[in-house]
Amino acid sequence: MSADFDVIVIGSGPAGVSAAFPLVQAGLRVAMLDGGRTQAVAPPRADFLTARATDPHQWAWMIGRDFHALRAMDAVSPKLRVPTQAFAFEGFQLANRIAATPFVAVGSLATGGLSNAWGCGVARFSDAEARMPFPVADLGPSYREVARRMGLSGGGGDDLSDYFGLDEDCDPPVPMDRAHEAMWRRYTKARTSLCKGGFRLGRSRVAVLSRPREDRQACDLAGNCLFGCSRQAMYSASADVERLRAFPNFHWLPGHLVDSIVVDGERTVVQLREPSGTCARLAARRLFVAAGTLASTRLVLQALQRREPVPLLSCPTAAFLLWLPGLLGQPRERGFGLGQLSYALQLTGGRTAFGSTFATTGIPMWELARHLPLGRSTALQVLRDLLGSCVVGNLFLPGELSDARARLDDRDTLRIEGGWRQADVEDLLREARRKLAGAYRKMNAWMLPGSFTPGRPGSDIHYAGTLPMAADPGAGQTSVQGEVRGLRHVHVVDGACLPALPEKSHTLTLMANADRIGRLIAPTLI
Repeated sequence: MSADFDVIVIGSGPAGVSAAFPLVQAGLRVAMLDGGRTQAVAPPRADFLTARATDPHQWAWMIGRDFHALRAMDAVSPKLRVPTQAFAFEGFQLANRIAATPFVAVGSLATGGLSNAWGCGVARFSDAEARMPFPVADLGPSYREVARRMGLSGGGGDDLSDYFGLDEDCDPPVPMDRAHEAMWRRYTKARTSLCKGGFRLGRSRVAVLSRPREDRQACDLAGNCLFGCSRQAMYSASADVERLRAFPNFHWLPGHLVDSIVVDGERTVVQLREPSGTCARLAARRLFVAAGTLASTRLVLQALQRREPVPLLSCPTAAFLLWLPGLLGQPRERGFGLGQLSYALQLTGGRTAFGSTFATTGIPMWELARHLPLGRSTALQVLRDLLGSCVVGNLFLPGELSDARARLDDRDTLRIEGGWRQADVEDLLREARRKLAGAYRKMNAWMLPGSFTPGRPGSDIHYAGTLPMAADPGAGQTSVQGEVRGLRHVHVVDGACLPALPEKSHTLTLMANADRIGRLIAPTLI
């Protein structure tokens, strides 16, 4: 059996498309396998507040005609309950043979993967944060290429410019709403004392357009970000799949689920299920695994028949609600629905917490009400009066606080167990809550009692580190080219190969690393 393709890429998410571009541009025959799920419920076109007043069918995309949002109350993130984004998460664990307890295991079979429903947060890693077996400067050209393709906004110079490290690649930020403008003004007045206390504030750097770009339109402040952007202002890897399909040497194979990987001499064979349900085999000179950290880990451990547990990094997280009394009684307004302002907060032990604040427009009220220490009807009434003067905040701690493991069982199911180092995380969350409440109080924003809510382990959906890169990789590790030790010509290019997971969003870095690996491998196959 000869090779069908030069390279097969498993997965069409951010890592998969980032690795594919340099391979395709080098003229190689590249096939991309994908679960093939696509959006069944169209994102709204009218802005959120206008639809609230004029669209009698808004409930259909907010709750779902089958009451999807109300039936999925066990979900830990509001995105997991949004009908328009359900396609991004459905069926993942069963199809990929993944079981988790008490960990929340999230992945995607959708074209574009989890980028269909994310917060669009982007940041560069430093050498100390990335802990790569090569200088982070080697990622520089790839960071720039990926940023150019995605389109970033939020730059302009502030106290987080060094923290994000992206200003030279960013367009100006999307305009802030009234609440964030008020917090920003107060921050600039209290900046010296806040920074002395370890709190820094700046504009969120996000993969959202503030200016039109090619066939994508700029953000129009519709407030529908949670439900999807009909203007494509928010980056999704699914749009990059369409760009790849314009190359004649790119082969798009949606609806194909990979069961296993076999290395056969100079070829790698993937055994898969076709859309018809029949089994098939495809062979390539190289295989790039970008199915998402959890699915990639199962495929690689199965190919290695390695049943020892491997560590899984995941960021502890929390959410909270801030009330700005100076805005009480003000009408709600259109606004950007993702992070508008971000903070970095120094904590004990040299650790840093990171988070952003969001407008409450577009976030269903029941999502906030269930976290308040009040009866449901009382909480809804309180929020109905207060929500227009509130913002929502989130918080991420470094993934090194994880205490989770992934293990392949005797039936080749990937079992994920554990969470994080409970005592350390509880102490850090208490410290973060106290310091954040104090810092925002200086900005005349009050953290509502009982609103600070830790997430369940895994619920941040930032996973990494199961097959980490090392200069001299051992069993279950990968080389600087992402090649798995013991699986020649099989390269892991997604979050699974990142050796570390800081508190920052890791999506841009895993994309840059995938681009770097694609550029390294392409010349060897020409």
